[in-house]
Amino acid sequence: MIKLHSSPMRPAETKPRFLRGSAIRTLVLAVSAASLAGMLMTVMPAPVFSQSVPQADVAQVAFGHRASKMFERAVVNSQGETIGEINDLVIDKQKKVYAIIEVGGFLGMGENLIAVPYDSLTLNDTGEKISLPGATKEELTSLPKFEYHK
Repeated sequence: MIKLHSSPMRPAETKPRFLRGSAIRTLVLAVSAASLAGMLMTVMPAPVFSQSVPQADVAQVAFGHRASKMFERAVVNSQGETIGEINDLVIDKQKKVYAIIEVGGFLGMGENLIAVPYDSLTLNDTGEKISLPGATKEELTSLPKFEYHK
């Protein structure tokens, strides 16, 4: 009788061949995890934080003049004569501010609205005294009449 060498029996390999080596196994797991993370990132977008919003110095802004407190305040000229009162403030599309001033008239009758650049007004520290240096009632009543766009 001839004796054949036989190797000891090994348990049957149940894993697929590509998962048998530890380096390959690690690579496959890493690729799978990266794919899953990529899918989750497209499903769940990250929150967006705006970094382009300019910040104001709120301590300085707090000492500014409130527009709502300026309405119906008298406007005086360099001689201290009342020449009108603030009716409104309008900001145009180029972000320039205009003061709308009521001039002329008596007891709410016959007054005209005019627009002057806000920069031409001077205000005291409290904003209670508003002046338009060098202006007269006659000059203001001769300016073009302001009408709101409808």
